[in-house]
Amino acid sequence: MVVEILSAVAVAGGAWLAAGLRVVKQYERGLVYRFGRVRPNIRQPGLAMLVPFADRLQKVNMQIVTMPIPAQDGITRDNVTVRVDAVVYFKVIDPVLAAVNVQDYRSAVGQVAQTSLRSIIGKSDLDDLLSNRERLNEGLELMIDSPALDWGIHIDRVEIKDVALPESMKRSMSRQAEAERERRARVISADGELQASYKLSQAAATMADTPAALQLRLLETVVQVSAEKNSTLVLPFPVELLRFLDANTPKRETPPSDASSTSAASAVSEANGQVAPAPREPDDAAPRP
Repeated sequence: MVVEILSAVAVAGGAWLAAGLRVVKQYERGLVYRFGRVRPNIRQPGLAMLVPFADRLQKVNMQIVTMPIPAQDGITRDNVTVRVDAVVYFKVIDPVLAAVNVQDYRSAVGQVAQTSLRSIIGKSDLDDLLSNRERLNEGLELMIDSPALDWGIHIDRVEIKDVALPESMKRSMSRQAEAERERRARVISADGELQASYKLSQAAATMADTPAALQLRLLETVVQVSAEKNSTLVLPFPVELLRFLDANTPKRETPPSDASSTSAASAVSEANGQVAPAPREPDDAAPRP
C-alpha cells in the first residue's frame, strides 16, 4: 500500500514538473507572467522552469522583421502626384516593453511607417524622391524610430522601393531629358568647333611662314585618300610649282602691231612727198574658198 502511494506521488510529481518545463529557442526570449504580473528575470534560450498553474510563458521573437509598407499616394511639395512604397527592417530590443506597452507591435510599426511615408512625401520634391533617396531614407527612419523606442522596438533601416509617376509626367520628363542631352551635344560641338578654329588658325599661320609645310600637307592628304582604295584619284597641281615655272621662264618681246606699222609707213611717205596708198579693204563679194 505504501509503495503504491509513493508511486502515485512520484508520478504526480513528475507530471507536475513536466507541466512546468518550457523550451525557449535561440532567437527567442521568454517572459514569465505569474498571476498576471511580469517577472523581472527574462528567460534566456534553453530549458525554462515554470511554476505549474501559476506561471505563463510568452515568447518574443528577437529576429529582424522585414515589413513592406503598402504603396501610399501623395502630392509632393512641387505639386506632383506620386505613389511611393517602401520596406522597413526592425527588431525587438526590449521584450518587456514590446509585450506590455503595445498590444501588437507589428501592426503599430506598420501604421507608423505608413503615416511617416505620407508625411515625407509631402515634405519632399519630386527630384529628391528620384535622386536623393538616401537622405529621405534617413529622415523616414528617424520619424518611425521616435515612437518605436517606447515600444522596445529598434528600426534597423528603411528603404524607399519605388516611386510611381503618372504617364503624362513620365513623358514630360523624357522630353526634358532629351532636350537637356541635345543642349549638351550642341554645346560640346560648338566648343569643339571653337578649339578646332584656334588650331586651324595656328596651322594656317605656320603654313604661311613655311610654304613647304603646305606641300607636305598636300602629300599627306594624297596618302590618306589613296589608303581608301578609290578607283579615281584627283591630284591637284601644286600652285608653288606654277609660281616657280613662271618665275624661271624667259619673257619674249612682243612684235609691233599693224596699227603702229601703218602709222610709221604713212610718216615715211609724207616725208618723200608721196601719198601713201589707203589700206585695202577685204572684198566681201569675193567668193569664199
